[in-house]
Amino acid sequence: MPRRLTVPDDIFRPTAVPPPAAAVPAEPAVAVVEEPVETPGSSKGRQSSGRVKHDEKMTVYVTSDELLDLEHARLELRRHHGLGVDRGRIVRAAIAMALADLDQHGADSALVARLAQD
Repeated sequence: MPRRLTVPDDIFRPTAVPPPAAAVPAEPAVAVVEEPVETPGSSKGRQSSGRVKHDEKMTVYVTSDELLDLEHARLELRRHHGLGVDRGRIVRAAIAMALADLDQHGADSALVARLAQD
């Protein structure tokens, strides 16, 4: 006979008192503002998407050393810079920086130089 767990109704209650209805902001309560990376020849600039819902997914395979380096960077950002970010956000920021550099410097970009080494 299957057993079902009964969950109290208040388990998903809000943890903070909501603001009065008249004071509800039009924008989400958590907003991350990042300055766009301006690039010559590109009017839109590049920036990391930050903390938003992402609809696309990409799988990247890394070595265990690369994963440890990424985790050490995450802890460094938290410990010494007060930035509590996840690994995905670090990767998205790095991608935005690499693509902005490629837009700005083309063949002289760090991305081209790094990929030419491999």
